[in-house]
Amino acid sequence: MQVYALLSDLSSPRIVQIFSRLDNPEEFWYNYISKRYVSNSDILDSGAVSFRNIVLGLLNQQPMSGYDIKRTLESLDWLVGSPSFGSLYPALHALLKDELATVEVIARPDKPTRKVYSITTRGRQTLEKWVSQLGSSSVSLKEFVMRLILAYNFSPGGLIEHLEQRRSQVLAHRDALRQGNGQSNGDPAFEQHLALEYGLSLADAELSWLDNTLDQLSQQTISAEDVHSN
Repeated sequence: MQVYALLSDLSSPRIVQIFSRLDNPEEFWYNYISKRYVSNSDILDSGAVSFRNIVLGLLNQQPMSGYDIKRTLESLDWLVGSPSFGSLYPALHALLKDELATVEVIARPDKPTRKVYSITTRGRQTLEKWVSQLGSSSVSLKEFVMRLILAYNFSPGGLIEHLEQRRSQVLAHRDALRQGNGQSNGDPAFEQHLALEYGLSLADAELSWLDNTLDQLSQQTISAEDVHSN
């Protein structure tokens, strides 16, 4: 029934008239849809919780506009996928509704108004709770990168622990690939061989990065402890 109602609204002369006069019609339209047709349970069930925490993590670093957030995530498009405004603005609306963020409307001469979002104390507490509950279960590369975006919110020890958990997971995946390669009956098909070699190369590259990063973080931790002891 909601689909039919949405199609009816799309052709509504009143909506078309309002839509044509707005400085930022795309933001208005997605806010309109999220308010009228998307319930909080829909947002939670659709996986927007993880995305909402990513947005909170970015706002915890500095206040940002919706465009700023999208541009930041677009720079990581190859790794995490670039969100559309259709997913971003409903997430921001949910943050405002739950009092996890605030918005400041900034007027600009000869330009559309700019909306800048900031995290609230409640939002920071929610983010800290989420970060503290991150488990050690195996996650996809995309999920791991999305957690790295939130590295600003980890304690130094928490970040090291998180990377060490990832290292253990990648080692296990690499061992499984090697075992599968060794157990192939006869010579594996060329395509299968390519897939296995690709997976092993990715695992080796990630392990190299993890080892270098953990070494740098350990050195920084030792240096900080030396400063405090002196």
